Amino acid sequence: MRHITRRDFLKLFSGGAVATAATLASCRQEDKAGYQAANEYKNQVEPPVGKMTCRTNPNGGDKVSLLGYGMMRLPTKADNENEFDQDMINRQVDYALEHGLNYFDTSPVYCQGLSERCTGIALSRHPRNSYYVATKLSNFNHDYWTFEKSVEMYRNSMKELKVDYIDYYLLHAVGGGMDEFNGRYVDNGILDFLMKEREAGRIRNLGFSFHGQKSVFDEMMTRHDKYHWDFVQIELNYLDWDFADEISDRNVDASYLYSELEKKHIPVVVMEPLLGGRLTNLPQYLMTELKQKAPERSVASWAFRYAGTPKGVLTVLSGMTYMEHLKDNLLTYCPLEPLTPEEQEYLHQDIANKIVGLENIPCNDCKYCMPCPYGIDIPAIFVHYNKCKNEGMLPVDTGDKDYMSNRRKYLISLDRAVPRDRQPDHCIQCGQCQPHCPQSIRIPRELAKIDKFIENLKVSPRGIPQGK
Repeated sequence: MRHITRRDFLKLFSGGAVATAATLASCRQEDKAGYQAANEYKNQVEPPVGKMTCRTNPNGGDKVSLLGYGMMRLPTKADNENEFDQDMINRQVDYALEHGLNYFDTSPVYCQGLSERCTGIALSRHPRNSYYVATKLSNFNHDYWTFEKSVEMYRNSMKELKVDYIDYYLLHAVGGGMDEFNGRYVDNGILDFLMKEREAGRIRNLGFSFHGQKSVFDEMMTRHDKYHWDFVQIELNYLDWDFADEISDRNVDASYLYSELEKKHIPVVVMEPLLGGRLTNLPQYLMTELKQKAPERSVASWAFRYAGTPKGVLTVLSGMTYMEHLKDNLLTYCPLEPLTPEEQEYLHQDIANKIVGLENIPCNDCKYCMPCPYGIDIPAIFVHYNKCKNEGMLPVDTGDKDYMSNRRKYLISLDRAVPRDRQPDHCIQCGQCQPHCPQSIRIPRELAKIDKFIENLKVSPRGIPQGK
């Protein structure tokens, strides 16, 4: 089986539902997953060895580390952000294993199609029984719905990962509709094939990751008796627990997903514990509030403790680009101090309610919407807008004494964050991006609103800006 080349990769994700998920891991050196500023880590202590909290998978008895390594934001070289730093990847994987982290999650589409290869190089230097590897059938493009192409992707994953069996194999991003699910996995016979691979031991656990419609999730649960899902990966964090459907009409509250899985005793793998970084890139007053409540903890640790507290959670994935992120998360889980009921209520009522009240554009910077055919940097535009709004620097009130200052700051910082030829005025409202957004953001509409807002700031400084 040959490696998937860069040309194959671009062809594979040139179109189709969720095709642009290839770019969900552009893996640039800037960590847009969203952690606090580096000064939070300047007094960071070393995490202890031998203290990792583990959970037992009831399907086979695996002792899985509660912290899992998401290999979708790998470090790149300082002098070339387009080249992944394999030496640093090796160092971070070694450090993770040394501290008890043993679950590594990747996909054929992460990091421009190179994540599995980088992960395989790093892990193959260690005994095979010292780690669990998870990867996915990411056959988003309609051309890859055929049995032959899907099998090719599956077998290529084994080659890239340098393994002869996969511990945790997922049907990637289920939830867009049952017609899509049946087309990708059922009608072509690939799911029957994967179940036979599980029987043969080449797949040890078979599950799916979920993004999307409640009706699809419910149908997947009714098929549990037929397929026996060994685990399911869901988005779980203290904002999505009760507010996912308020943030987006396509999302499902994590409280519902978790409870349904718990009823069927299906282990949960958590993704997006930081909601794409939004739970660390909080308004300054909320960050200050969390730091005052627990000065010794990072803001991120609140979200990771929350995600790891439910007993049905097998592991919590984190994309850790830098060693500081890895160490901070290891400190949280070596060992985990579960949240108390009072702390959970605090996050729900005091923090989550306030975040929802901000009415930001619910962008997670996942980059599913990219690449834009017209070069627009959609996530960067939304991230910049939300940042200014959260920091109280959005120039919307001309009567505000800081209006002129904020207007100038907004326009200058926008040009620094997003090159001018990638700003919202270049959007032609083609709508190609919108179907790929897991948060169901009406992307063309939001870009048009921001464009109008910017134009009003430029043309009429003292006029009334028309923003969100």
